[in-house]
Amino acid sequence: MNVTRPLRKAALPALLTATALLALPGCGTSGDDGATGSGAGSTVTVRIPDPGNSGVLALGKKDGSLDKALGKVGAKVRWTGSAGPFAPAAQAMNADQLDIATGSITSGITSLAQRPGFKFFTAVAPDAAGEGILVRDGSGIESVADLVGRKVAVNQGGTGEYLLLKALAKAGIPADRVERVYLRPDQTAAVFNAGKVDAWAVWATYAVAEIGSGKARFVADGTAIGSDNYSLNAVRTDFAEQHPEVVKALYRYLHEASAEEKRDPAAYLNVFTDVGPTAVTGRAKEVQTGFTAQGGTVDPIGPEDITRFKGVAAFYAEQKVTRTEVDVAAHLLDIEKLT
Repeated sequence: MNVTRPLRKAALPALLTATALLALPGCGTSGDDGATGSGAGSTVTVRIPDPGNSGVLALGKKDGSLDKALGKVGAKVRWTGSAGPFAPAAQAMNADQLDIATGSITSGITSLAQRPGFKFFTAVAPDAAGEGILVRDGSGIESVADLVGRKVAVNQGGTGEYLLLKALAKAGIPADRVERVYLRPDQTAAVFNAGKVDAWAVWATYAVAEIGSGKARFVADGTAIGSDNYSLNAVRTDFAEQHPEVVKALYRYLHEASAEEKRDPAAYLNVFTDVGPTAVTGRAKEVQTGFTAQGGTVDPIGPEDITRFKGVAAFYAEQKVTRTEVDVAAHLLDIEKLT
């Protein structure tokens, strides 16, 4: 969903902003669990954040292919809110305001620590090329060691904080020797470009524009960091229990579409418009298509993935991001066994 080694790059933006949640039209506790009508002929409505201008869901929305795929199992999409961070999306699923969301394993772990009402059902392996620690050209920062005594922008408990802590741990640098500046990702670019922070631990959604500008680069990317930051699709638990065939149909669509996106990344950019703030143009377009081509596909969660999830959860507990080690395995669905 911005379904954007074996690497499976996420191409689906990660979910609802808190502001959007407050304004979700027609969203509240659904007495019929998202279904419309009654009886055997009723249609199941799947509530998914609007995908914006790029990615497999954007194209699926424009050409109707997603509704066609879901229509085979008696379902359709209701686009609601807008794409943004996973934490508020998790809250929306817990409140029965959303059925599907996308986020990283890192933000997922912190959300799982809060009495979750959702489970993860797909995995996209870490984006080794598109995430990392971003620095401005001319900053004098040439290695992770050069971050000592500096300020690094991160999103608290999510991908940014994980990437920074992981990079420091790999370099043998105590975490308290670098100042973490907690900022929302959508508010960080201006702070970073104004020089108010020295670096930004970030992922492709926000890194592409900065790298595309020619004024910033990764001092360490996901490969150098050794990132296990998977992208995951989550489903509201009650929805999965009541409509397993819809979840399976959605998985099949995302799997096939993400494979197509990997083969032809440009076809999934600027789906609705190639101008304005949502368009990816110029050098940034080249950067994005390169990241996507190096990425992977939406796949079922396998045993090797679970082992790596456990490693991330243990790392978060060691770093005091979570108070205890979160049991991620207890909140996973085997899509191939879902009935």
